Amino acid sequence: MIGRLTLNVFVALVAAFLVLPILAIVPAAFSAQSFIRLPPDAWSLRWWGSFFNDISWRVTLLSSLKVAAFTTLVSVVAGTAAALGIARSSARARALLTGLFLGPVVTPAIVLAVALYSMARATGLVGTMTALVIAHTVLALPFVVLNVGVSLDGLDRRLLLAAAGLGARDLHIFRTVTLPLIAPGVVGGAVFAFVTSFDEVVLSIFLAGPTVKTLPVRIWEEIRLAYTPVVAVGATVMLLLALGGAGANRLLHRK
Repeated sequence: MIGRLTLNVFVALVAAFLVLPILAIVPAAFSAQSFIRLPPDAWSLRWWGSFFNDISWRVTLLSSLKVAAFTTLVSVVAGTAAALGIARSSARARALLTGLFLGPVVTPAIVLAVALYSMARATGLVGTMTALVIAHTVLALPFVVLNVGVSLDGLDRRLLLAAAGLGARDLHIFRTVTLPLIAPGVVGGAVFAFVTSFDEVVLSIFLAGPTVKTLPVRIWEEIRLAYTPVVAVGATVMLLLALGGAGANRLLHRK
């Protein structure tokens, strides 16, 4: 009993250590002062008005949403196809391909950013939404492959054989049998892809330009100039979207 209580306390402390610094930014977004102080001496929606009334903040928020949406679409289509191909491969090929797709996850972000910047510069894509979508897709694709792969591992192959035995073609089997059964993995991968793209800052700093700039890049620039609570508002918006995606994923899994 004491050992279990000690373990629960330890887990709670670790969770608090990880979560509280993130949640601490939320009260700062409601400060009435011109600088960040925790806890705020006075509460106000002043900086929320500054955030949504400033066109530069609105444009960067919209750009982040667009890039994340396109990244999610490309990642889900390509990642699902890749996961299907990996599932049909031999054990050795499956291990090799899985490790290949996990490469961007284990590669340092700065190394990946320099490599992608060099390629984008050579092709004239620096400062374009296309470059950001491609770069974010490289980061998001592994999460889709892993999530869809887990769903495919739990798929009853006899259902596919039964559909084929009844005369269904491959595309029809995928649309009516495979896709509905792996939908939780696809949705989970889509949520991870969207959040990964929306929160990405290192690659975005390298590839963003004056005409296409994401919210994390705008926050980074604001911190360098003036560390006001409007930065906390931007961070809170990012946090709310991430939590909303996680909640939607959980709800869909339950259904």
